[in-house]
Amino acid sequence: MLAYFSLFCSGLLAATLFPASSEILLLALLQQGYNPLWLFVAATAGNTLGSCINWYLGLKLLKFQHKRWFPVSEAALSRAQQQFQRFGSWSLLFAWLPVVGDPLTLVAGVLKVRFKVFVLLVLVGKAARYAILIWFGNLWLV
Repeated sequence: MLAYFSLFCSGLLAATLFPASSEILLLALLQQGYNPLWLFVAATAGNTLGSCINWYLGLKLLKFQHKRWFPVSEAALSRAQQQFQRFGSWSLLFAWLPVVGDPLTLVAGVLKVRFKVFVLLVLVGKAARYAILIWFGNLWLV
């Protein structure tokens, strides 16, 4: 049970703005013979929850936009908003991508994307990524 919880936490951390990865742990646990279905559930749930945290932070972010310590310039924030609006909510299917995925979920919160839509699209994208990773892992590791 600890292994699945560790994977959940790893997935959660990896989905936030912290630099982390859950894929290596998932593949290591898969190779050790842990249940692929429970690995899928733990990784997907943690990673999706981490993205929900980003969405919430984005929702509250603009309140501090005019503070001197605010980490993002107004121009950078505007560019991010324009890019997101250009591709729309469907871009959340790619929230699993390295580098762009985490900021994408944050901007979705800034733009007040409906939470139900957000969760559905992020969940589908992340679930597909972990399913494919487990499938390939089973081919190569087992």
